[in-house]
Amino acid sequence: MQRLDLPEPIAAYFVADQHDGRAVARCFTPNGRVLDERTTHSGTAAIEAWKNASSAKYTYVALPRAVETLDGSYIVTSEVSGNFQGSPVDLRYIFILERGKIASLEIAP
Repeated sequence: MQRLDLPEPIAAYFVADQHDGRAVARCFTPNGRVLDERTTHSGTAAIEAWKNASSAKYTYVALPRAVETLDGSYIVTSEVSGNFQGSPVDLRYIFILERGKIASLEIAP
């Protein structure tokens, strides 16, 4: 597998994603937001709760396969496999960074 040159906050997110909500929330700015499954989660407490709820519902692994930049965003295509219908699936993680942290993350098919 090719090693991707991910910016540090994004690489840290994918490592934290294999742990818990607190680890994921630490990757974000205080006012960071996540848009996932048509729901927005704003602020680190909401992001921590989102990750904990997702982990309770699904067991999965996201493997980044490609990264590109567009208009200040980083778009990471990842193969996500786990205990959900349709696994594995390619998802796009669209990151906006701010001062070494994630300000915004949208997860989309």
